[in-house]
Amino acid sequence: MKKLNIPDYVKNILEGLEKAGYEAYLVGGCVRDFLIGREPHEWDITTNAKPEEIQKVFPDSFYQNEFGTVGVKVKDLGDTSINSGHTAEVVEVTTYRSEEKYTDKRHPDAVKFVSKLEDDLARRDLTINAVAQSIRGDVADPFNGRQDIKDKIIRAVGNPDDRFKEDALRLMRAVRLSAQLSFDIEPETKSAIKKNANLLKAISHERIRDELIELVGSDDPEKGILLMQELDLLKIVLPELEEGVGITQNKHHIYTVFEHAVKSLDFAAQYNFNVYVRFASLLHDIGKPRTKQGGGAEASFHGHEFVGAKMAARALERLTFHKDFIEKVYTLIRYHMFYYNVGEVTERSVRRLVKKVGPENMAELLEVRQAERKGSGVPKAEPYKLRHLKYMIEKVSRDPLTVGMLKVNGKDVMDILGIEPGPKVGYILNALLEEVIDEPERNSRDYLIGRMKELDKLPISDLVKLAEAGKDKLEGEKEKEDEGIKGKYYVK
Repeated sequence: MKKLNIPDYVKNILEGLEKAGYEAYLVGGCVRDFLIGREPHEWDITTNAKPEEIQKVFPDSFYQNEFGTVGVKVKDLGDTSINSGHTAEVVEVTTYRSEEKYTDKRHPDAVKFVSKLEDDLARRDLTINAVAQSIRGDVADPFNGRQDIKDKIIRAVGNPDDRFKEDALRLMRAVRLSAQLSFDIEPETKSAIKKNANLLKAISHERIRDELIELVGSDDPEKGILLMQELDLLKIVLPELEEGVGITQNKHHIYTVFEHAVKSLDFAAQYNFNVYVRFASLLHDIGKPRTKQGGGAEASFHGHEFVGAKMAARALERLTFHKDFIEKVYTLIRYHMFYYNVGEVTERSVRRLVKKVGPENMAELLEVRQAERKGSGVPKAEPYKLRHLKYMIEKVSRDPLTVGMLKVNGKDVMDILGIEPGPKVGYILNALLEEVIDEPERNSRDYLIGRMKELDKLPISDLVKLAEAGKDKLEGEKEKEDEGIKGKYYVK
């Protein structure tokens, strides 16, 4: 077996331990990834040195747990290009250990340090993660992990029922790795996952969230979500998505709600869309089961985008996603049903769509639409009218779409009108914005200054209405169109 291409900062730790008279091996994901032919993204080391002995070899380290893991600080990362941009400043070095029962289904009640590498490998989750290799290329593989890697098999170490009862997060990890690596889960391990699915309820939402993000961001997320549904994990992690199983749609869809969601995610992955678009593609129709009216080819789902956006936000909040992440996915789901038909939709309506969605979200909204169209069984991912909308968005992008694009700002309003900072400043700016969205040529400093003086005389209630609603009048079509942009999107 060839040697791992190990970064210098990792070699220094392995060599330092061996020079001090201890065994030291790379273990887990880095060895697995190397055997598969992937660049390792993290490096874990196991050794027969006790934590205090590791710290003597590496004084610049810390030990703040009861599980034998010492964090060795890395002073010089050297050439990290072979580590795919790895930026960690700490390498974890763990003493060989065995573990007692896991009462909380996540952490061992106690650990016992052992002297044999094989005993340490026996406590690990999957055979593909239970392979160790020294700096010289010596390999320890007591559970035939290399063969399972060759056969593309996910298999628990020893008794799978015991492994999942020890640490219930392994239920998600097995499915996630199946999606990431395009491996199949062998029958006994798969059966144990389904049997122990309810144990996942004992795991923190943060840890489940991290596994879910990796699964959805993998090369084959469709496989992972289908496995989650098959093995009863989905109803625990995303019961809102589970509601779509078996729910038929109408003449515009050939798949059930759940099948459509998974296929939309699959196309988002094929196009290498980002994680926001992938989650929005997966969750964009979760409101349909709760809004379905009628049946057969004429079934309807009025308002499902409103209901679904709220459901998705609550689900992601439950899983402790960051607020910004939730807001982005909410917006993409909330507006994914935007109407656009060439010849019917004006530049004014496009500007208003961009204002509501946010210019920064428009490209991703179109990607969600593209993924969900393909997930519906429609042959063209980007028909003429979607290309035309891209052209229109770029065409109006020069027009004011946000307060920040006005030729006046809050300071101008306060200085010219002689008012103090407060809500009125924002009302005036938004009222001005509503006017120039309708008529972009009004975005001149002279006009806006004159108009703000008129707005200042209005009762605050009228000013609020203008700021929130704007004027409802039609915009005439512009005679000139930018032929250069049109050509870019192949439109007439």
